[in-house]
Amino acid sequence: MLSVLLFFVCLLASSIGAVVGAGGGVIIKPVLDMLGVLPVSTVSFCAGCTVLGMSLCSLVRNRHDGVKLQIKTSTALAIGAVGGGLLGKWLFELVRNGFGDERMLGAIQAICLTLITFGVFLYICNKNKLPSMHVNNLLAAVVIGVFLGVISSFLGIGGGTSNVAVLFFFFSMDAKEAAKNSLYIIIFSQISSIFTAIVTGSVPSFEVLHLISMIFGGIGGALTGAAISKKIDNRGVEKILKILLLALVALDFYNVIKYIFI
Repeated sequence: MLSVLLFFVCLLASSIGAVVGAGGGVIIKPVLDMLGVLPVSTVSFCAGCTVLGMSLCSLVRNRHDGVKLQIKTSTALAIGAVGGGLLGKWLFELVRNGFGDERMLGAIQAICLTLITFGVFLYICNKNKLPSMHVNNLLAAVVIGVFLGVISSFLGIGGGTSNVAVLFFFFSMDAKEAAKNSLYIIIFSQISSIFTAIVTGSVPSFEVLHLISMIFGGIGGALTGAAISKKIDNRGVEKILKILLLALVALDFYNVIKYIFI
């Protein structure tokens, strides 16, 4: 029964994530934390695997959709994200081992997610009133990628909405461009995070059937999201992103209350 629940959570999350470039992890992580069906560290690892499968499938499915993948810029960001992913994984293990308490780990992640998501929401709502940049320096892109990788790996969200906001602000991409390039970056950051967990022996315990259910849900979501994306324009993508961000702020804040007080 739990496997069925995990499948549908990942299917819905990844469908939305594929459309807006959030990858799905930014939804999967807080939803499963709220439900409390799996340990925090297990959710982070399995969500990362799910997001990797979803992102790969989505990019392959949409390779001829006419939306530009800025290989040079996004590869520099992805290289930085790999380094950031390693740093984020180290921070994750440091916090987990330092507190020795899954609830405290969940609380810290929930607080960070609430603040980041609310900040992204405010930016997206006001981005047309704010100046944007056209970063062409590859070294600067690598540094920005490190920042994204740390967030992705430490929070177990695969990149999420922070990727999209950064691509809007620093690289002046439109909504569909940001979504596609975000998924490209997510692939690299998640590979590094998962590889590090395997090499260092820090993979948390999990049921194989649960992970398989989540990955299949992620792949199904990638296919569904691709179909939806073809039917909406950039304005539609931004509307979905704003609704998603508002819902996530409420969900993340609930998880803060849950881990600290309940």
